Amino acid sequence: MTDLATRRRRTALFLFFLMPGLSISSWVTRTPDIRDRLGASTAEMGIVLFGLSVGSMLGVLGSGALVARFGTRPVMGGGTALVILGMGVIGGGTLWSSAPAVAAGLFLFGAGMGGSEVAVNIDGAEVERITGRTVLPTLHGFFSLGTVVGASIGILCTAVGFPAHWHLAAVAAVTVAVFAHALRAIPHGVGRAPAGGRAGGRGRSRRPAAWKDRRLLLIGGIVLTMALAEGAANDWLPLLMVDGHGMDPALGSAVYAGFAAAMTIGRFGGGLFIDRFGRAPVVRASAVSAALGLAVVVFSDNAVLAGVAVLLWGLGASLGFPLALSAAGDSGPDSAARVSLVAMIGYVAFLVGPPGLGFLGDHYGLRTAMTVVLAFVAVAVFLAPAVGTRRETRAASAPDAASPTACEHPSR
Repeated sequence: MTDLATRRRRTALFLFFLMPGLSISSWVTRTPDIRDRLGASTAEMGIVLFGLSVGSMLGVLGSGALVARFGTRPVMGGGTALVILGMGVIGGGTLWSSAPAVAAGLFLFGAGMGGSEVAVNIDGAEVERITGRTVLPTLHGFFSLGTVVGASIGILCTAVGFPAHWHLAAVAAVTVAVFAHALRAIPHGVGRAPAGGRAGGRGRSRRPAAWKDRRLLLIGGIVLTMALAEGAANDWLPLLMVDGHGMDPALGSAVYAGFAAAMTIGRFGGGLFIDRFGRAPVVRASAVSAALGLAVVVFSDNAVLAGVAVLLWGLGASLGFPLALSAAGDSGPDSAARVSLVAMIGYVAFLVGPPGLGFLGDHYGLRTAMTVVLAFVAVAVFLAPAVGTRRETRAASAPDAASPTACEHPSR
């Protein structure tokens, strides 16, 4: 009975990652059409995307406290409901050619995604503890799989000229059905702090201690850089290929689908490399791959070569975020607070990235703006050892598998 319940729970978590991936790629692949429908410039699209960034940041900031108070299930449920509502509002804003309405929809969408992000990862870490198997990279793989499916549908809708607002409304309707099915398998109470821990001084003292953990801050730096690499593609890649490399909108969306496919392959297949080489070498290799792909996209004038290089970008961006979150939860006591802190640092990329890149793109072109992303990703090459130290320490003490420390912080 427990095994069946755990399998259902793991499947439900896969769906909770699949849904936002499907939704965000549906939005991204239609950004050229929505931009034209709104009559917005690159800088104005950056302001519209700022709604997504602010919503995401507020969602992440509140998620840790909400999980501690209510548990993961209501936070995941409420966050996904906001994602669905946001998709509907974005569709309505597109129909009405209202940039403020689209920005408001993106705010709701971002708040839902950011709010449920920490909760789903905490629940996934709990499933890892129960099963003794790595789950988080595969969970993020389902997010990427959702982006592939959504991007493929978006390409088809763009090619046949299907209205963006009806496309987004259909995605919201499908997500409602999946959400109703998945929520039933998530148990109550996971991640909820004891009442005394919330009220007492000890509960409030944990987060400042986490802020003082140098290794945790370095892990947060990796999340920041890799989230920027992933987020820049999610926000700007179709427009980058259309405006920067002269592709038509359908082909630009196809390049984004290739990026999403590369992310999916990296996350589903990355476990083999993680088990063989460890987290730090994999994160370093991922950062190098993303940097090479970005460099070709930025500096090459060959549109075909740039489109192929996007695959390197996607492969490189695939594992940094989930592995850093695993390392954060694995770095000490109170894993919920640590995952929340690192996720919050990572979401700074989503807060400053879209408007910042939009501003630079409006003045210097999107290709030039992407050099900022390239510089940040290069930093991750040097920060990579931060995710591997604790894993190596555990491996060295593997014979003492029954020790409290080994049981408290399972390998991610």
